Amino acid sequence: MGSDGAQGLAGFVSLMGGDRSLRVEESLGEGFVRLRVAEAERRQAKHDVRCVEDAVIEMLRNSRDAGATHVYVATSREGDLRTTVVLDDGSGVPDDMRERVFEARVTSKLESFHMDRWGVHGRGMALYSIRENAVSAEVVSSGRGLGASIRVVTDARSLPERADQSSWPVLGRDDDGSQACVRGPHNIVRTCCEFALEERGRCEVYLGSPAEIAATARARVAPSVGPAELVFMDGLSGLPVLERLSAAADAAELCVVAASLGLDMSERTAHRIVSGQVRPVPSVLSRLTSAGDAPGRREVDLMRDRRSLRVSREDVEEFSRVMERDFALLGERYYLDLASEPRVSVGRGRITVTFDLLDGD
Repeated sequence: MGSDGAQGLAGFVSLMGGDRSLRVEESLGEGFVRLRVAEAERRQAKHDVRCVEDAVIEMLRNSRDAGATHVYVATSREGDLRTTVVLDDGSGVPDDMRERVFEARVTSKLESFHMDRWGVHGRGMALYSIRENAVSAEVVSSGRGLGASIRVVTDARSLPERADQSSWPVLGRDDDGSQACVRGPHNIVRTCCEFALEERGRCEVYLGSPAEIAATARARVAPSVGPAELVFMDGLSGLPVLERLSAAADAAELCVVAASLGLDMSERTAHRIVSGQVRPVPSVLSRLTSAGDAPGRREVDLMRDRRSLRVSREDVEEFSRVMERDFALLGERYYLDLASEPRVSVGRGRITVTFDLLDGD
């Protein structure tokens, strides 16, 4: 072999070894290796989000944890590509953090994290997991104290979704009749409904097409400044994200503002919104609890649940930590390990604690 060939082979081997060294911390023999932290996180992130509905719930939880009280979800699909835009009135993302929030272990919840029905939130892995599984994920517009607009594009060939994305679920009661629950296909609509039901009284959720969401935010969220101040503003980017749509003066400006938030639409569609042809949508919770004309659907009085036992979130989280410490008794005697913190649910005349164990226990 000539010197050029030898150098080429050496370069190839070096490249392969270099790639392996980026992923592997130590070779243990017999085909076993110890992965580097970054590679292990990447694989874990792939596992965290297995379908589009998983990505949607993570984005909703992200908005909630940012202190949002109103969340607007716009979703549409063209071919195999689905675009989902989540707009909220939360604390927002500083300009210098727009890319870094998608990195592993980046979180604003150093002193606390959220345990809910979907598990632990606050590890700094949610947005990272979404980007690892998506075609693209970006903070389209935000700012400290301005809320945020995050757009995610997914490919159904690599990140599946439920075939039925149009059916609305039905609100009913759980098996013992103590709490309201959602029944129906596990699609994006049900995901939003379950979240809205879980967070009722704290976070309102709206779901629709980009045009419907633009029309809804335009109708429901008034600018916090008056018309005279708007005239002298250098663009609308200084307003909170959700206020910009209603501040647009005409269809042309609405089209531009919507695009700046990730809501792509034609000027013709913008004209239809301004003229009132595209009507605002009700919140998913109000639609879910309204009997309407749907066959088999009955109205459910959520006030029954509100009259049941109520425990503050802080006390629930503290009680969960106490249960985790006490679980050590069984853990030591029967070699059991918890997969996550105990989940505490409060219902009518009942407090339930669920301990999820690691596989194999």
